[in-house]
Amino acid sequence: MKNKFLRSPLFYVGDKYKLLPEITTYFPNDINQFIEPFVGGGSVFLNVNAKKYLLNDLDNTVIDIHQYLSKQSVNPELFFKNVEKIIMEYGLSHSYLKDIVPIKLKKEFVKTYYSKFNKEGYNRLKNNFNTSDKVDLLKLYILMIYGFNRMLRFNKEGNFNIPVGNVDFNSNVYNALNGYFNTIPTKDITWYSLDFESFFDKITLSNKDFIYLDPPYLITFSEYNKYWNQEEEERLLNLLDKLNEKGIRFAISNVTHYKGRINESFLSWSKQYNSHNVKSNYIAYHDNSIKSFKEVLVTNY
Repeated sequence: MKNKFLRSPLFYVGDKYKLLPEITTYFPNDINQFIEPFVGGGSVFLNVNAKKYLLNDLDNTVIDIHQYLSKQSVNPELFFKNVEKIIMEYGLSHSYLKDIVPIKLKKEFVKTYYSKFNKEGYNRLKNNFNTSDKVDLLKLYILMIYGFNRMLRFNKEGNFNIPVGNVDFNSNVYNALNGYFNTIPTKDITWYSLDFESFFDKITLSNKDFIYLDPPYLITFSEYNKYWNQEEEERLLNLLDKLNEKGIRFAISNVTHYKGRINESFLSWSKQYNSHNVKSNYIAYHDNSIKSFKEVLVTNY
């Protein structure tokens, strides 16, 4: 699997990377435009063949990072030199190059030595990022890589406020970036950062196109899902019914059962389409433990 499928270098919470071998078996092979209204980290589009890609996310910071990394594909060597410069300046661990964490620290903090080692430098980097007059997307990306659960979150003042994580700039990050840099130039991508309905108003669709949707999950509790509610869910499902009437193919991922909660509206809506059970990898952002749940992929073809 790891040799066949590419993983997004954003390492987004809820990323579909581990599910790609399963869910992509349901995707059509003949795709003109591949459309994602909730692109997130982007592991799905990286592994789909299409003539064009229309990719959207309401979170403009996510789109900014995608566009920034896309531009770096022109000169990956320079990108990694700039990464290394910041890592060295702030004294952060970098096992993709060399393991510099002292053995004594590893023995004293067996499970948390990365967070102990990186905390001081990470906080300096975060402070410098937050007090800068302009947004430095490279520093923001590095903060995300070293941050707790590799999340993107900002407070009311607009400051990045994720604490240091027990993570490292390791070979997985390095390989994901290289995979992204190698793949992005081969794809004809247009990026958007709009509400999903506004996004669909902007684009033109045909029955040769394919839409994949991985919206926030109504009944789960991650940071990504906190702004999603029943009204948003119904707005999306009504839109999909309209697209179905026009003969537009779509597949939507969702969690129908989670910690005793049931998404009744989605279950009822999905009965008119084809529902496929998938082996979920949904992880709660606050505890990293896999809970009892049921995830499905619903298709209209």
